[in-house]
Amino acid sequence: MDLSTLRPVINKRWSSAALLGLLAATTLAGPVPALADDRAEPPAEPPRVQLVLDVSGSMRATDIDGRSRISVAQQAFGEVVDALPDETQLGIRVLGATYKGKDKQQGCLDTQQIVPVGPVDRAQAKAAVATLRPTGFTPVGLALREAAKDLGTGTTARRIVLITDGEDTCAPPDPCQVARELAAKGTTLVVDTLGLAPDEKVRRQLLCIAAATGGTYTAAQSAEDLTDRLKQLVDRARDTYATTPAKVDGTDTCQGAPLLSAGVYTDRETFFEHRWYRVPVRQGQELRASVSVALDRPINPDYGVLLRATATDGRELVRGVDAGSGRTDVISTGLRWSAGEDAERAEETDPTPAASSRPAVTTVCLVVSNMFSPRAGTAADPGMPVELTVDVVAASSAPDGPDLGRGWMLLLLLTLAGLLTGLVTGLLTRWWVATWRN
Repeated sequence: MDLSTLRPVINKRWSSAALLGLLAATTLAGPVPALADDRAEPPAEPPRVQLVLDVSGSMRATDIDGRSRISVAQQAFGEVVDALPDETQLGIRVLGATYKGKDKQQGCLDTQQIVPVGPVDRAQAKAAVATLRPTGFTPVGLALREAAKDLGTGTTARRIVLITDGEDTCAPPDPCQVARELAAKGTTLVVDTLGLAPDEKVRRQLLCIAAATGGTYTAAQSAEDLTDRLKQLVDRARDTYATTPAKVDGTDTCQGAPLLSAGVYTDRETFFEHRWYRVPVRQGQELRASVSVALDRPINPDYGVLLRATATDGRELVRGVDAGSGRTDVISTGLRWSAGEDAERAEETDPTPAASSRPAVTTVCLVVSNMFSPRAGTAADPGMPVELTVDVVAASSAPDGPDLGRGWMLLLLLTLAGLLTGLVTGLLTRWWVATWRN
């Protein structure tokens, strides 16, 4: 037999056998698990964002890609406005943009809203920013206070994005203290800061502003950095809460702690404190909880957050592990716990016969602890902002079919698939060798 004629036939049969073996292994292993649809419901009202731009004299400096800081900021604004989602309500406020004199008292009042917060008129917004020229002082604190007023109140979180290249030259009010005052009014206002100058004092001030409100700080080293970061921050406004977190006061023990249902809550916790809350979980349900703490004041780098679930008698059920959330100013942790067959039955106050047929209920105690170490001179009061998310859902069970949830069954089926593939391969190999010799 001519080998050159036989080889394509052998290759074709070999490929078919390998494909059949792979299909057999895939079929026996079970279907690929479907991905969960984690898309959140849209906010109840449109996201609201206020861009605050420093137009003080220092923005003339030409140290970003050989261009002036103001021209880079204007280009970034234009690109962000063009890409802005239609549902976003945008406003623009400037500082140091109009007063050219040397009277500091008057110059430190120089802040104006040039585009009111509302549906975006792209042409108007871009034209308003394009005409700006670096002029005066840097009243950052006053601009932040006025920007918060511009955004108003409502059920969704508001975002301020501050772009500046310099330290506030007009304090009081100190911008960091203003940020703390805004944060103390609730957790619905977030200030993100973008620094355009590699200055340590500016970096520390912008970090403090962002940390006080649960925002972020970024140093923009190029026009591309500034544009990309601006787009991210504006887009993030769409991911804020549909409702304002409910204020709750945790206690120092589980007994008497507030009873929480599914929802988002806000509290404050001082250094080394433990805050307790209670959540009822019925048999067949799963508790999911997470907590974030905003570091709104100077602390030492040896810190952490711990979230634990315990029984009412103090037995620990599960604990979370502290982790960074991708934001340097916030520490987050979370946990999951399912009520099993041994769930303790809560005290029934309903004497009706239907009460005895209800599923067993376990009262789970959630305790939020921190190990933050304050720096010298750092105030302990008010406590640091704590945000607690609680959800109670149907407990997830292991899959019924032979997929990844059944480890021993999966191993058995993969072994059989391997044996089948090996058998077919061996037979084809023997046939090929016998044909080759002939």
